[in-house]
Amino acid sequence: MFSRKPLFSVTAADCRFDYVRGSGAGGQKRNKTSSAVRCTHLASGAVGYSEGSRSQRQNKEEAFSKMAYSEKFRTWNHLEAMRRTGEQAAIEEKVSRMMRDIRVEVKQNGKWVEESSESR
Repeated sequence: MFSRKPLFSVTAADCRFDYVRGSGAGGQKRNKTSSAVRCTHLASGAVGYSEGSRSQRQNKEEAFSKMAYSEKFRTWNHLEAMRRTGEQAAIEEKVSRMMRDIRVEVKQNGKWVEESSESR
């Protein structure tokens, strides 16, 4: 068996937490305390929000979890892993090689003109 080690980790230090007052029913306590939490991952822009609990700590954990499972964060995570392992550079090189053989036509002065690969 081979051992797997993480490429990188994402912690609360990588995020911005905004504490706001929750909305909806809950009475005076809910209207006075800022227990709702919005977690924004700074590198990806992914956002998680929670206001389900009266506990700010529980909402913070849930907001972080929602952010981590969001599609935007998962896409960033995948791209970051590819970048760190060098896969992204290999894919970009392959795409670049494939693009050299593609015939491209550009409209100039109302006419379609084939563009050579040297001018791209």
